[in-house]
Amino acid sequence: MTSTDTHPILEVRGITKSFPGVLALDNVCMELYEGKVTAVIGENGAGKSTLMKVLSGIYQDYEGDIMYNQQSAQFTNPKDAQDAGIAIIHQELNLIPFLSVRENIYLGREITTKLGILDKEEMNLRTGNILKKLKLDISPDTLISKLKVGQQQIVEIAKALLFEAKIIIMDEPTSAISESEVDVLFELIEELKEGGKAIAYISHKLDELARISDYYIVLRDGKLVAAGKMKGIANRDIIQKMVGREVKLMRKTSFHTTRDTILEVNKLSLINKEFPQFKLVSELSFSLSKGEILGIFGLLGAGRTELLECMYGLHPKYSNGNIYVCGKKYNYRSPGDAIKAGIGLVPEDRTKDGLVLGLDVKTNISLSSLKSLEKFGVLNTRKERMLANDFIDKLSIKTPSSEQTAGNLSGGNQQKIILAKWLATNPIILLLDEPTRGIDINAKNEIYKLITKLASEGLGIIMVSSELPEILAISDRILVMSEGELTAEFIAKEATEEKIMEAAIPQTIK
Repeated sequence: MTSTDTHPILEVRGITKSFPGVLALDNVCMELYEGKVTAVIGENGAGKSTLMKVLSGIYQDYEGDIMYNQQSAQFTNPKDAQDAGIAIIHQELNLIPFLSVRENIYLGREITTKLGILDKEEMNLRTGNILKKLKLDISPDTLISKLKVGQQQIVEIAKALLFEAKIIIMDEPTSAISESEVDVLFELIEELKEGGKAIAYISHKLDELARISDYYIVLRDGKLVAAGKMKGIANRDIIQKMVGREVKLMRKTSFHTTRDTILEVNKLSLINKEFPQFKLVSELSFSLSKGEILGIFGLLGAGRTELLECMYGLHPKYSNGNIYVCGKKYNYRSPGDAIKAGIGLVPEDRTKDGLVLGLDVKTNISLSSLKSLEKFGVLNTRKERMLANDFIDKLSIKTPSSEQTAGNLSGGNQQKIILAKWLATNPIILLLDEPTRGIDINAKNEIYKLITKLASEGLGIIMVSSELPEILAISDRILVMSEGELTAEFIAKEATEEKIMEAAIPQTIK
């Protein structure tokens, strides 16, 4: 990849990085140019995030060279890279939950007065301005723990954009935000390009890359397999380069039609504990049949995640209504009650709620089904290992072994581990909250096929997704939410993106 009229602001030469049992990067090269976006593309585990962590000073133990402004550079820590003008927006949220938005943004780079006192007024002003630019209507004093994942993602973006970085690395920045917020981000990216910023942009959403990228590189199994200009290259060609073969996004051709009801939800509501006069979920009623895949779509703040959390017993003090599982009234007072009733939840935030990152793959997979693996209080490690290896094969989890630490795997493979953990409990109903967030197209197809297979075996599935093509790809029926209310219901084969989006947009802004 070359440019005839400018030198790259950053050049990567022969970067190689290993972890125990894994060669994550193998002689990778890349160039970043001022005023240009370079898309970094590849399947989960291809080495994309590892490469970005090398560039941003998170990993220092690697082979190869980094040339920054035509000078050799090696960053000894993230602050070193940050001081040099390199900012990174992480795929995995890098925020402290019990600090405010302002405190997170300015952590380690606080503004002080001449007397050395924290200048909260100035930091609040600057934070408020960037949040306004990103159209996130929250106070700078809001605790991160009070925000949903999508809002936290926007704070991560604000954190990187607030300072005059020369190079900005964006690792799946749109994985948890709505389409309107994506448009705002892309407008900002165009401004950054006009200001001469060099951007490395990781995403599995190929349509996004076509909109904003000037160049691309493709990684496969830690190696650079292709590079060039983005203009004129088709998505199918990029996918072939990613996986070494043509991959088509799965779309259901047959739909579930029986009405053997296994779940009934009647007037389920969730009160906003901060503002009790408002409801996050407002008197929702619907049903789910055995073997049915029910898709739920809504924009950020629609109440989709809150609905699943209510059904999983996470907000007993603030929720009311009735839920029946297989005709029996279910007392949703705790997650333990949900698991006993046969309900499993794959959460939206995998690192916070879904995994124990310091434990190995097999332990994470078996955590929710230990009773089936023990006898007289003693864990059968052979059965545990067999269970883990079975799901590693079924879900194509890329790991050197079931003994690998979960935190060392890519985001997509971590998501598959969480899915495996709940499938191991043999649930009646599976709640999936953004099950393919941060997962490449090939891995998505694998999960789609698995979800469809599970439904064909009688499992009832409710899937929340912010991606319309995903909702349309595998749902039998689709519910649309807006501002905590159910606004539409469609049979999937009759639904269109236009109809769904019209029902999802709040009435006040239609």
